[in-house]
Amino acid sequence: MTLTLLLIVVTCAVSIPCFTNHRLIEKLLFWPPAVARGQIYRFVTHGFVHANGAHLFFNMFTLFFFGRAIERFFVSYIGAAGFIGFYLGAIIVAIVPSYLAHRNDPNYRSLGASGAVSAVLFAFILAAPWTTLYVLIIPVPAIVFAIIYTAWSIYAGRRGGDNVNHSAHLWGAAYGIVFALLMEPALGPRFLEQIVAF
Repeated sequence: MTLTLLLIVVTCAVSIPCFTNHRLIEKLLFWPPAVARGQIYRFVTHGFVHANGAHLFFNMFTLFFFGRAIERFFVSYIGAAGFIGFYLGAIIVAIVPSYLAHRNDPNYRSLGASGAVSAVLFAFILAAPWTTLYVLIIPVPAIVFAIIYTAWSIYAGRRGGDNVNHSAHLWGAAYGIVFALLMEPALGPRFLEQIVAF
């Protein structure tokens, strides 16, 4: 079993029981008052619970394709534990800005693997910017998708009101790019060469 599949299995094993167990999901999602009481584990566990089946499916579907694509590359540099650490780190880093913005808001809640999945996706886009992605069956170059995704996340985050943590998407994406560049600095010049050569 690949590490990506392991992450998917664990996420599904945690998320699916939460669909019908409200008490369990409340113990695991990200909630600033609970963090203030010392429940630091929520910085990680919120990334393994999802609001519903569609939320879970979209994140795991994306992770399945792009996680497997970059896993071998990452493992060759930092090993299996390093790849898992990269993913868990993405969950944490993606939620920190939201925590700082909402740490005094008892009504704020966040859950889902979107921040970590964005990190995986954008690390992939850095390595292969002209790969064709299929968005609702429409073929889109990865770099074009990245630009649209980033612009939309900024716009939707400022507009608000959709119960989606767009901040986590953006910070997760940034983390994925920075981590990959620190791991292999040659990715930066290679990315620019691919962009210019198109």
